[in-house]
Amino acid sequence: MPGVTEWPGYDVERTSVRVVLVDEAHRILLFRTVDPTMPELGEWWELPGGGVESGETYAETAVREIREETGFELVVDDVSAATWRRDSTYVRRHTRVWQHEVVVLARVPGTAPVPASTGRTPEEIDDYIDHGWWSPSQVAESGVRTFPGRLAELLGDFLSGVEIDEGFDRWN
Repeated sequence: MPGVTEWPGYDVERTSVRVVLVDEAHRILLFRTVDPTMPELGEWWELPGGGVESGETYAETAVREIREETGFELVVDDVSAATWRRDSTYVRRHTRVWQHEVVVLARVPGTAPVPASTGRTPEEIDDYIDHGWWSPSQVAESGVRTFPGRLAELLGDFLSGVEIDEGFDRWN
């Protein structure tokens, strides 16, 4: 890849959607995450989302992933256009992934609704050890590790409607 030093190669290439899910108090949902197969990675906070399945639009992926990971019911019209684009590579469960990713916005009713875990995959049940609803300023000031890695830096622009073409992120 142009501009990337020491490109690590990859085992899996995929397209994914991450969702900035906002409650009525203008806070966003993040999952506290670990990889139990690789404890050396530590923990991080990540946006909900996941891989695009064949034939899905980004909005359809967002609706499905939010339903599976949280139990919250969205419709396609609840999901914004994909205004944040990025490529990243990371290792999860001993597999190097090259991910083409977009980030979208959706809103849920209520204040800090509690996500259900009933639709999660077995890996998500193991990986998501907590959740939190964060104000944008808490994200910016926290200093915690996040996925996307530049979430604290770019969230304000994203929420303000700025188009973001982040480029490449070697997350781990």
